[in-house]
Amino acid sequence: MLEKTYDAKTVEPKIAKVWEEADAFRAGAGAEEGAEAFTIVIPPPNVTGSLHMGHALNNTLQDILVRFERMRGKNVLWQPGMDHAGIATQMVVERQLMEKQIHRRDLTREQFIEKVWEWKAESGGAIFNQLKRLGASADWSRERFTMDEGLSKAVLEVFVTLYKEGLIYKDKRLVNWDPKLLTAISDLEVEQQEVNGNLWHFRYPIEGQVFDPENPKTFITVATTRPETMLGDTAVAVHPDDERFRHLVGKNIVLPIVGRKIPVVADEYSDPEKGSGAVKITPAHDFNDFEVGKRHKLPAINILTTEAAVSLKDNEDFLADIEVTPERQAVWDQLDGLDRFVARKKIVELMEEGGFLEKVEPHRHAVPHGDRGGVPIEPFLTEQWYANAAELAKPAIASVREGRTNFVPKNWEKTYFDWMENIQPWCISRQLWWGHQIPAWYGPDGRVFVEKTEEEALGAAIEYYLALEGPWKAWVEDKLENFQPGEILTRDEDVLDTWFSSALWPFSTLGWPDETPELKTYYQTDVLVTGFDIIFFWVARMMMMGLHFMDEEPFHTVYVHALVRDKNGAKMSKSKGNVIDPLDLIDEYGADALRFTLTVMAAQGRDVKLDPARIAGYRNFGTKLWNATRFAEMNEVARNDDFWLNDAKLAVNRWILTELTRAAREITDGITSYRFNEAAGAAYRFVWNLFCDWYLELLKPVFMGTDEAAKAESRACVAFVLDEIYKLLHPMMPFMTEELWAQTAGEGKERPSLLCHAAWPSPDFEDAEAAADINWLVDLVSGIRSVRSEMNVPPAAIAPLVVVGANKVTRERLVREESAVKRLARVGDISLADVAPKGSAQIVLNEATICLPLGSLIDLAAEAARLQKELAKVTEEIARLHKKLSNERFVASAPAEIVDAEREKIAEYRDAQDRLSVALTRVRDAG
Repeated sequence: MLEKTYDAKTVEPKIAKVWEEADAFRAGAGAEEGAEAFTIVIPPPNVTGSLHMGHALNNTLQDILVRFERMRGKNVLWQPGMDHAGIATQMVVERQLMEKQIHRRDLTREQFIEKVWEWKAESGGAIFNQLKRLGASADWSRERFTMDEGLSKAVLEVFVTLYKEGLIYKDKRLVNWDPKLLTAISDLEVEQQEVNGNLWHFRYPIEGQVFDPENPKTFITVATTRPETMLGDTAVAVHPDDERFRHLVGKNIVLPIVGRKIPVVADEYSDPEKGSGAVKITPAHDFNDFEVGKRHKLPAINILTTEAAVSLKDNEDFLADIEVTPERQAVWDQLDGLDRFVARKKIVELMEEGGFLEKVEPHRHAVPHGDRGGVPIEPFLTEQWYANAAELAKPAIASVREGRTNFVPKNWEKTYFDWMENIQPWCISRQLWWGHQIPAWYGPDGRVFVEKTEEEALGAAIEYYLALEGPWKAWVEDKLENFQPGEILTRDEDVLDTWFSSALWPFSTLGWPDETPELKTYYQTDVLVTGFDIIFFWVARMMMMGLHFMDEEPFHTVYVHALVRDKNGAKMSKSKGNVIDPLDLIDEYGADALRFTLTVMAAQGRDVKLDPARIAGYRNFGTKLWNATRFAEMNEVARNDDFWLNDAKLAVNRWILTELTRAAREITDGITSYRFNEAAGAAYRFVWNLFCDWYLELLKPVFMGTDEAAKAESRACVAFVLDEIYKLLHPMMPFMTEELWAQTAGEGKERPSLLCHAAWPSPDFEDAEAAADINWLVDLVSGIRSVRSEMNVPPAAIAPLVVVGANKVTRERLVREESAVKRLARVGDISLADVAPKGSAQIVLNEATICLPLGSLIDLAAEAARLQKELAKVTEEIARLHKKLSNERFVASAPAEIVDAEREKIAEYRDAQDRLSVALTRVRDAG
């Protein structure tokens, strides 16, 4: 006998142990020989990471797919693994070392990397145990790590191949530079923060004019939020159609403080409606300016160090074409070495002293910050390694255009194309120690040798230098006389962008570059489940690499799920204090309740607004199923292997089997079309509404009756439907259903397999007549209950039922179902009439009008007054909210989640208004 209540805290670890001991999720488990493969690769979480709500949603949806396909008999692999998370991991280990007063630079690179591996062994990968608590059915025996030996081998193969194909190269370009972490970072690691700053308007003198702050003809005004960058200005841009400046195009400006002569250029980047219409151009310190600089062949002058301090002394680019005077040198000496923000204040002071500061305006604007370092990043001109993303992107664009890879929802394809068709070179190098060190070595003259190993690089270098004539040949020959490792070649110290190894994930995890059986069986993978924020950083790059190295798309479908927000629609963040920890929810409500809630709310293209109260509600759904199984046990329901669907004779059993067929079809269609919410909704409606509320209720007289044949049939039918319910719910609620499956095997019996390996339901039973009869009964009772509730009829009151205009079918149904109608709808005598009795509430059901004479049971006038009062209150609220939402200022300035919440409220009030209006009309008609 089942326990009285379901205890997730006891059941979940027990079931997890059963799965683990049975090796239930290994690749191919439960599949027949030669079965079709189905593969998903997990988006690898950071080794430093902990489970958050995004992970919970993402992995719940993946798990639904793999459990579903495993039950459909496919050879399933859900490939787990972790990302080495270069910056994040290095920061964690550095922080630990600093607690012991050890700086990273106090260690050799090898010693530091050893510390990172020690940290990983002790603390890394906690998220896998957390995913297991969620119920993730990955093949944990195949766990991969982007820094493990096999994946590192794949990274070397890819880098060397792309370099030799000319698709990887070094270049000097602008990057996002973190001056705290001293490395380039990706756009994904940059977050925009709104800050209160200033907009400084500077007067730049026109060459050949005597500068006069009072005479606008002697200068051109530019505005900037970053005065320190003016030291690197190499032009002023104006719009080609701006008549105010047309006469200045081609002339020079003399840069204050610096003395550099810089041209006025015509470029559409300048906006005539913004500021003065003229904009300073600093190619080395602004991404837009860098592009303007390329168009006009402007020099790019870097005036900052890697730590973001001003660097003017011995800066050849800065000093080029400037006449150095004692006065200028004195000014530069004041600025050299200052932190960028200290230099900003000093430059503003100097500009004001010289009459070059026109005005200062308060200005709130977005400033890019490094999400790890927490300081403003600098667009920084530096030499880095790049991949030719534009060339790699071409086949990846064609694959989506031609439908070989599809996005769901489809609107994300536009985002993909927008990014891919405007793609920039991919900066793949990082100035870190933790990561895949770039396999490039430099000879004594700076020549680069790219090979998989130092031995291969050295061999290539020796061959190259010995073939030369001149000093380098002699130098190498001398070194070879008394060879010491590292004397001829020096390895590049940079590591690869973390996304580089992640881009190889779908095939590197399967053993590539070796031709393994797993690679042959499981590539191409099937579906990638991911968030929209990494479509470009990860999805697009996997497409590029998969097509280039495997000559096949890495997946045929990309399912893009929405964000999980708080109940008000606000993005979760620590600063807002609204972060919900999924492990806390699992502790409180159980993993199944959390999973089912996320599934119900996972509508395509709609963010999940997560309210813990909803999870409590769906925990009740699990309780409902548990109690239904207990009810079945108490009524001696047991599996009967001889039960054959077509042998069912009772209409109620034939009805539930018909509805089961429909529900199974809807759930299957929902999962296969990635409409997970529709699958969960269909399961909920069938289990709670049809099976528990109606079917079991309708069977009570059978179980309490004396017809043993009817009892036996019904017990067998209930057992069969319950088994099918466990299967249909299993991908969404795996723990409870696996437990129920085991517990209901029958006394002294065992199931032939775990539920996770049971065959997915495909019932094919249809009895349209039985379905129509019982659905008519359900609609009739529901209608009567609704009227009684709306009109405040006391629960114990028994009302007569009068049916007007009934045809033969309805009259026969009334006779057959009379006892059920009386018991479930709490009505007395049932009679037929030609006209509706006075004082009756009426329901139209098919061709008949169902009348409930209520005049003797309630005070119709008092009830009408109550409903009128409720309706007035609701109407007043609608008017108030309508006025609020009609206020353009409120809609424009209030947070989006607040506006959305108000819109939802008005929709709810309108629904209430409709219901109250219907009820009021009924009461008035009855009076």
